[in-house]
Amino acid sequence: MALNEVMPGLKRMSHRRDRHHREGDRTALSLFVLTGLVIAALLAFAFSITTGASDASIVDVIGSMVNGGADNALSNRDRIIIFDIRLPRAILGFLIGGGLAVSGAVMQGLFRNPLADPGLIGISAGSSLGAVGMIVLGGILAPVAHVFGIFSLPIAAFVGGLVTTILLYRVATRQGLTSIATMLLAGIALGALALAATGLLIYMADDRQLRDLTFWSMGSLAGATWTKIAATGPIIVLSMLPLPFMARGLNALTLGEAAAFHMGVAVQRLKNIAIVSVAAAVGASVAVSGGIGFVGIIVPHILRTAIGPDHRFLLPASALLGGSLLIIADVVARTVVSPAELPIGIITAGVGGPFFLWMLLRQRSRLSL
Repeated sequence: MALNEVMPGLKRMSHRRDRHHREGDRTALSLFVLTGLVIAALLAFAFSITTGASDASIVDVIGSMVNGGADNALSNRDRIIIFDIRLPRAILGFLIGGGLAVSGAVMQGLFRNPLADPGLIGISAGSSLGAVGMIVLGGILAPVAHVFGIFSLPIAAFVGGLVTTILLYRVATRQGLTSIATMLLAGIALGALALAATGLLIYMADDRQLRDLTFWSMGSLAGATWTKIAATGPIIVLSMLPLPFMARGLNALTLGEAAAFHMGVAVQRLKNIAIVSVAAAVGASVAVSGGIGFVGIIVPHILRTAIGPDHRFLLPASALLGGSLLIIADVVARTVVSPAELPIGIITAGVGGPFFLWMLLRQRSRLSL
């Protein structure tokens, strides 16, 4: 066959490939969504700070921040409400929501399953066990609490989540291959064991501890303070710092561990870093907020359908959307039954439960086709 007959065909194939690449490239869309999520996060902060008993406007709040509180735009009452109650609550909610959402995205990328979530596979239950153990067994663990101070509770929750994650990975992985079905079943079993141990500790608690644990177990940001932000914020932030450098490896894992290894990814090191990061973020979040479910599964799934599975954009987008959604959920929790407060875990479960069922039904309908 002559060369002049072959070249037109090769050009047509190249043109089709380039057009397919342009259509499949969501970089511009991802950057647009990230910009929108930054704006949405700022609006969520403004909405949280200005919603409630105080009628101070966001302009007054910003003016007070800029002037260091020297102006008279805010009364003493409003200043206490905003800077000592609402602002710490919004910051802590953003950190926890972002940490849980990013943890969910990492777990889904690591196990190559959109249903993987720290709450569904027992990591949150393990973190709760560590935190409850530190609260109830405070007398026995007094030397540990004395050494670590305000970091004792987050560290205890981190250890509980880390142990659970390691056990889960060991059970679900055989000869370097992770079984998704085994992972889900093992997560349910480990979560049940952690909940049983947590129940035993709650049974041993006194009346004061029992009241605190009952409200804490349903999830709440009511106790947000600058001290808690100082104790847990650095842990959550540090746990998410390595994640942008893991994006390439998580993208390669979508092709399988063997393919990722041949692409130059240090698969085992990637898994170790991911496991420790998720355990730290979830543990610190659970330590101060209790059980807040479904954030880690809803947020990555929404973003994956919008901007695709590229973890370079999925991870930061999950942090922004997760933090914003939890801030909004917290505003609903403290205003819907005002002057009382609804546990935020009830809201996330009420929204996340139907969403999770819809995901299952959608996957079942796809498999039946």
